[in-house]
Amino acid sequence: MNGVVTEPDGIPRCPWGMESEQMADYRAYHDTEWGLPVHGDDALFERMSLEAFQSGLSWITILRRRTGFRAAFADFRIAKVARFTDADAERLLADPGIIRNRAKIAATINNAKVAAALAPDELDELIWSYAPDRTGRPVPRTVGDVQPTTPESTALAKDLKKRGFRFVGPTTAYAMMQACGLVNDHLAGCHARGAVEAAAG
Repeated sequence: MNGVVTEPDGIPRCPWGMESEQMADYRAYHDTEWGLPVHGDDALFERMSLEAFQSGLSWITILRRRTGFRAAFADFRIAKVARFTDADAERLLADPGIIRNRAKIAATINNAKVAAALAPDELDELIWSYAPDRTGRPVPRTVGDVQPTTPESTALAKDLKKRGFRFVGPTTAYAMMQACGLVNDHLAGCHARGAVEAAAG
């Protein structure tokens, strides 16, 4: 399955995540969140952090722990996470509600400190400044048309790293761009594509 899939409810969707026990989780995320524009420093910091934790794992693993992540990381409030100490890092390493990866936990705390040093709305403006011109992008028809990186995500990752952010390579940056609506990678014919375009417009 590479193109749009029509489920038993009669609604055409992108095929990713539409299998077996993962269907309900991914369907809700696909239908109500993925690709819709996200703004706000804290909201974007959360997406950046979760995409970093997803690196090397399936997104469903992160999605099903999102509540745990929010509880562990103070709802991803930049100002609060920036004050986390070594003791907090050790606490997080023992938290079964998240992915207990020392490097990713350290990167998230580091990234909060970097983000806290920026002016209000600066992180939002920085990330969104790399959104490509929507009118110039071809509409993907199959999952094979969607590439894991783009020149924009490579440039965004380079800029973020230059500022001191960690775990924000081009692939992670592009996954964040997709999730936060900087691009619309819902496939042609997917029922959510129009809603995302309308929200972006």
